[in-house]
Amino acid sequence: MSLVTEEIKAKAEYYQGHQFCQEKSKFLLTEMGLPNGLLPLQDIEECGYVKETGFVWLRQKRSITHKFEKIGKLVSYATEVSAYIEHKKIKRLSGVRAKELLIWVTLNEIFVDDPPTDKIIIKSLTGLSRTLPVSAFEIEDGKDL
Repeated sequence: MSLVTEEIKAKAEYYQGHQFCQEKSKFLLTEMGLPNGLLPLQDIEECGYVKETGFVWLRQKRSITHKFEKIGKLVSYATEVSAYIEHKKIKRLSGVRAKELLIWVTLNEIFVDDPPTDKIIIKSLTGLSRTLPVSAFEIEDGKDL
């Protein structure tokens, strides 16, 4: 079931199309002090951002699994990914799971250390957390996800 209602869409900065949504998502992540490669989604159909609440969503045609090469981690993204975003933090994340050993763990919070230490902390619903280098989730300007 989608968390995105017509009421939410009416309050949001709302965009359609893969290229435009990908640019907007990278810009928003960077503006919030987060690495621009956290959401390497493909075939994005729509995205939106409600500035008053920080609610953000991205909807893609199909779920994907992405390997972050620098850290060797697999992350699965559902067809709809949503969260509440604020400066250096993503809360109440839904639609994202990471593979830890042999099981998939649902992620619900991501934040960058403040003051900056070049570390990002990723927490799961089960209380597990990982501290990883921010550089593992950054994309060079001009490169696609």
